[in-house]
Amino acid sequence: MSTTASNQRVNISKWIIVTGLITLAITIIRLIGELQHWNSALFNPSAGGGFAPIGIVWLVPILGIYFALKLNAAGMGPRSLGQVFLFVVIALAVIIAFFAIGSALKLPPGGPAFAVVGAVSAIIAILIMQRPWPALFRTLLAYGYAARIPVAILMIFAIQGNWGTHYDVAPNADFPAMPWLEKWVLIGAIPQLLGWIAFTVMFGSLFGAIAVVIAKRLRTREHAPATHSATTG
Repeated sequence: MSTTASNQRVNISKWIIVTGLITLAITIIRLIGELQHWNSALFNPSAGGGFAPIGIVWLVPILGIYFALKLNAAGMGPRSLGQVFLFVVIALAVIIAFFAIGSALKLPPGGPAFAVVGAVSAIIAILIMQRPWPALFRTLLAYGYAARIPVAILMIFAIQGNWGTHYDVAPNADFPAMPWLEKWVLIGAIPQLLGWIAFTVMFGSLFGAIAVVIAKRLRTREHAPATHSATTG
């Protein structure tokens, strides 16, 4: 292994550690805000979190852009940017198709069967996203688990204690009563360790690829005037 490759691997590890700690800090702040009943517009305790501004989901596009630009600059870009966009569409289509099938079969949302559908579609989407940009995929996958494993662990205690946060509230009014462990598997383990990982690699790759396209166009525009001047001078 070359020194350059070794340094790149070390840098990626540092990225995951730093961004993982930042994500954990936001998770803790979000939990405290919900437990203390702070402004619900910022710390929404409803199922799914209501896309509250204080949350880790917003880090996915930001870090997707950051990781993509860093990797591309280090010579670890995608095989083809077009492939990245194509595979994101394919992965998203797979998830939509699976959930459409689940709805067609009238599987109860949040129930075990629906959770299996979600899990299978997420696994397929994750596998699809390996191909177009392997370096970014590995980085986003590592970050995704660094971000989501602590949330999954947190949800164990939240569900056991009925904390009344978005980490433990049932996804809908029809969600059946069940032992805490089963509830954690359905609304904690599967979504956090599969669903949100698929979201991370898909949308992190999407925003990362967009950022690289924009960066390349900006560099082309910067070089064009200089080239033109040298030709006509």
